[in-house]
Amino acid sequence: MPTKAVYLLVVPGFADWEPAHAVAELRRHGHYRVEVVGLSTDSVESMGGVTVQPTRTVLAVDPADVAVFILPGGDRWEQQPLEPELQTLLHNLDQHGVPIAAICAATTAIARVGLIRGRRHTSNGLGYLQQQVPDYTEMATYVDAPAVRDRGLITASGVADVEFASAIMAELGVLSAEDRTLWTTLFRSGRLPDGAA
Repeated sequence: MPTKAVYLLVVPGFADWEPAHAVAELRRHGHYRVEVVGLSTDSVESMGGVTVQPTRTVLAVDPADVAVFILPGGDRWEQQPLEPELQTLLHNLDQHGVPIAAICAATTAIARVGLIRGRRHTSNGLGYLQQQVPDYTEMATYVDAPAVRDRGLITASGVADVEFASAIMAELGVLSAEDRTLWTTLFRSGRLPDGAA
């Protein structure tokens, strides 16, 4: 049983389906506990209308307890500046070598705080990052792929929730490489492999 937890950031309007595979499989196969983090401890309504209760605030996160910090997408990343306490937390986690995983519009938050500097990364397209982050200059390390892992940073397109989950599982060593490939194929194709019961 891991001693650290999977930390999931929830903010108003977060894209609830994007981290769902990752959280479920890390809990089921990796036996991680899950901590839900908010900007406050007030309940948060997701994009899908699901009400979620944070267990702690970003100010109360101890990097020593974090196995991975997951940022789901949502419109707010395109419309609001990052709170100083969230910026501080992201830098603190990165300095402590804690993996950070961002999907869809949350990749703009990672770009804005400078965490993609020099690391391979992806998003909803290179043009999307350039439009959303005016001072973005990391075109040379942008990868046109569903999900990308590089030195503790995991990024994914908003249509790559399955690949995002698989990349996080790979980062934490959950399931074998062969089983992760099988899992990804199963959930991406919607079909059981030949011979599976």
